[in-house]
Amino acid sequence: GLRGCRLGLLFPEIYGMQVRAIIEAAVGVGAEGLPVEPEIMIPLVGHEEELRAARDHLCEVAQAVLAERNSTLGFRIGTMIEIPRACLIADRLAELAEFFSFGTNDLTQMTFGYSRDDAEGRFLQRYLEGIIVHGALRPILPRNPFEVLDREGVGELMRIAVRKAREVRPEIKLGVCGEHGG
Repeated sequence: GLRGCRLGLLFPEIYGMQVRAIIEAAVGVGAEGLPVEPEIMIPLVGHEEELRAARDHLCEVAQAVLAERNSTLGFRIGTMIEIPRACLIADRLAELAEFFSFGTNDLTQMTFGYSRDDAEGRFLQRYLEGIIVHGALRPILPRNPFEVLDREGVGELMRIAVRKAREVRPEIKLGVCGEHGG
């Protein structure tokens, strides 16, 4: 839907306002003698051109603020890896991003094709407890994929992304957010 990077690309003033606030706050903190290097994360990227366009806009706004404030503050641009396609093109995304954060809630939803709200409220418990198949009660899932990372699906996509990203940017900073990240 119209969220994440798509919202920022279609309404660039939203991202512009947010980046301006981040950089101005960081410059202010830096002026007080505290070291700071903001990391700005672009969400829900599914194509490298989305990341390129968003990154270019954010950098332009950030550089304008730094020039206005006569600052040499450093900052980093990264992306959330929340879409299966992003895992598969992680090498191309890593050329543009200085860090990745795996958004495991959305990545799990999109990998399974489940809406978390709908799944947990309507059928997931039955999938865990079991459904009747040929007269026998059989669980569909061994555990709730929103609570325990699905290593074969979501985990494999994450492994692919890490491998591909490190092929082009060995030093890329990686993180996890969402319920699986703690």
